[in-house]
Amino acid sequence: MRAATPSLPALFRWLVLAMLASLLSACGYNDFQSKDEAVKAAWGEVVNQYQRRADLIPNLVATVKGYASHERETLEAVTKARAQATSIQVTPETLNDPEAFARFQQAQGQLTSALSRLLAVSENYPQLKADAAFRDLQSQLEGTENRITVARQRYIAAVQAYNVLARSFPTNLTAMVFKYPVKPSFTVENEKAISAPPAVKF
Repeated sequence: MRAATPSLPALFRWLVLAMLASLLSACGYNDFQSKDEAVKAAWGEVVNQYQRRADLIPNLVATVKGYASHERETLEAVTKARAQATSIQVTPETLNDPEAFARFQQAQGQLTSALSRLLAVSENYPQLKADAAFRDLQSQLEGTENRITVARQRYIAAVQAYNVLARSFPTNLTAMVFKYPVKPSFTVENEKAISAPPAVKF
């Protein structure tokens, strides 16, 4: 017995599906999927490192307070900046909302500034600088700031690759049809403010 040959309508359907798959691939649809996932993964690492920094702050503040309790204004500024930074709900959708992204940047920049002032205060207290717990926290903070810088750089590179795809022809047509907006990145002003980690001196 001969195998049944596909009917003309079935053959036509397969041909249409093959053409659609080819068109989606050629128009960059699959590239958007992979680059969007890369941006989300890089963003997740940025958020994780900022959270790691936020987790170090309560112990750092408590240690400084033990030696310099009258530096209340500086201690309160760090605590307030940390509360502000951690109160911002960060989700993958933040990447498609430039205003939410800007709020996140601003809060992290304020926390960096407050931490810098706190560490500068420690210079006036030799006993605090000699405290083993304080030195350990400083070391952890320095390592975390370095990881934040690396994570931010990876995010910027991932966003750049995604945005080039979203703006280039003909993939920009795919971006419009499937609603792949250009994603925000760290601004130059903010990058300058937060790329300098707090000075950690021993």
